[in-house]
Formats: sequence, C-alpha cells, structure tokens
Amino acid sequence: MIRIHLDDSTVAHTRIAVSPLWEIQAGFWLLHRTPDELPWPYTDWARQARRVLAGLPDSAPLRVYLDAGANMPDFLSPIPPTAAPTLAEETAALRATPAELVAEQLARHWPDGVPDWLRPYATDPRAALDRVADDLLTWWEAALAPWWPAMRAALDEEVLHRARALAADGPDALLADLHEQARWERPVLTVVKQWEQDVRAADQRLLLIPLIFSGGGLACSTDHPNVVAVSYPARGAALLAKGPAEHPDPVTDRLALLLGRGRATVLRALARPATTAGLAAAVGLAPSTVSEHLSALLAPRRGGAPPAGRPPGALRAGADRRRAAGPALRRAGGQDRLRIRQCPNPWRRRPPRA
Repeated sequence: MIRIHLDDSTVAHTRIAVSPLWEIQAGFWLLHRTPDELPWPYTDWARQARRVLAGLPDSAPLRVYLDAGANMPDFLSPIPPTAAPTLAEETAALRATPAELVAEQLARHWPDGVPDWLRPYATDPRAALDRVADDLLTWWEAALAPWWPAMRAALDEEVLHRARALAADGPDALLADLHEQARWERPVLTVVKQWEQDVRAADQRLLLIPLIFSGGGLACSTDHPNVVAVSYPARGAALLAKGPAEHPDPVTDRLALLLGRGRATVLRALARPATTAGLAAAVGLAPSTVSEHLSALLAPRRGGAPPAGRPPGALRAGADRRRAAGPALRRAGGQDRLRIRQCPNPWRRRPPRA
C-alpha cells in the first residue's frame, strides 16, 4: 500500500491534467507487464506498438521505459508543465531536467549503484535526456499519434467530469470517487500496491492525471518538491477499439476539396464530442484556428460566412436575390412554385457567348 498523507492545503490545491508523456510510459508498462497479446480494447494498438518495437535497436534510449518496469525514476516522467501539454512541451521539460536532480534521484533510489539501463543518465545526463526525448517524439508519431484524437476526446470528457465534481462537491468527494483501488480517508489517500510506502505532503499541490493506458491501475510520483501526482484510469478506453484515425488522401478527399483541408479535418474530428482545446490538440491546429473553422462551419446555418474559397460578395448577391424572391414563393402555391425562375449559381462558370 502507498499511503499519501495530505494536509488541508494540499487537498485544497487539487488539480487535474492530461499528459501524453505519462500515456507513453503507461503504454510501455502495459507491454512490459503483458508479453502476450493484450486484451480488448488495447489489442489493435498493442499489435501496432510491437511492430514498431520490433524495428527498435536494443541500444535505443527509448528502451529505458521498457527496462524500468515499475522502477521508473520520476525524472523520466516529469510533472506536466500545464493542464493540457503537448508532447513537444513535455519533452522540452524532460530535456531541461537539472543534472543535479537526476543525480539526487539515482542516488536515493539506487544507493548501491545504478543498473546498466540507467548508467547513461549517471555519466552524461544532458546527452541521455536529449536522446530519449528524440526517441519519444519518434515513437509517438509511429505508435500513438494515430490513436490520439480518440484518446484526447475521452480524456477531455474525463477532465470535464472530474472538474465539475471538484467544483460542485469539493476535493473530498472527488478523491472518494477516484477509483476502486484508491481509498480516501482524510487525511490519507491509500493506493493499492504490492509494496509499502508512506508519503507526506504539506503545502504542496495534488495533481490527478487520468490515463487511457493505465490498464486499470494507479501510479504516483512523489519526488517533485511542490507536487504529488497520482494517475488513475480514465473512462473511455473502449475508443481504442475503434482503431486509429483515418487520414484521407488530400488529392482525392472530396470533403477537403469542398471545405478546405483544415476545415474538413476539424469536421471529421467532431465525430466524437470534444472541447475546442481538445480538438486543437487532436488535429494539431491552434485553438484560435479551430475556433475560426467551427464558426465557419456553423455560419451557413445562420446565413453567415461562406464556405472556403467562395467569394463573400457573390454569396451576398445570391442571398439578396433569394430574399427578394421569398414573398413570391410564399404567395405561390403548388405547381406555381415551379414557374419561379431559380436564382443562378454565382460560382457556376457560364459558357461564353457566341
């Protein structure tokens, strides 16, 4: 059991964040813990991940996450710098880890000498952190990026649900309902584990990190001087079973040809409910750009902005003609409506006059 003793100040400063880097670590732990085929809903993702791993050299820095198992030093999974960081932001924080912090954690957890798989971090931590950060970005593109839109949608929903509970009922109710393997009896949060550990947090911040790849378990990070982080299983892991997001050929993608590539990407991402920030992270666009696309997609229903590539002046002219014809349409009935001349399409190319 891990017993985390939290004072009132730490409980009052409970926050929630998502973390692509923690998802990567949890995914590696799933692969390490289950060498055979992973059960549903992780099966398809695990097959793809193991195909990528098969091409990874034995000396690749990324293998530190596989070799560590449950003994992962905290400096390899830093606290998320924001509530919803990108992997690029988290790897930047990883690269910036002070060498003194690496040495302190290695000496505390391995007083008799570090194992071989951690030796590069003891001899040249800056170079080792740079290499593993590069590997993480490569791994993400090959093994996780196709699934991230669905994962991010589920995580956004989880964060919204927990944030509402936190605002409405306070941190005690949130912690009491965190997970079946976590027990909250103020002031102690007990996490079910196979080893015994007592942690005391005073005047710190409790950070809850929902994970799709948790596999039903919880983890905690206690080495940060100001933050105690606890990860827990997020609801919505079943979205992984739907497979990775599809990326249509931009040359033959009819929706992109009609709306524009960015707007079509946003529209497809709306197949699953998400916030604007979640959509931005999922499709790799700035939140302001996503907001602009959403406004444009909704605008035709309100008679607002035209679709991408269509001249607004022509649209207004066509709209004016339709409004002028409106009273006549309302007065006409039945087959008389067929005799009313249809407004010309302002974007249709007319044949040249003879």
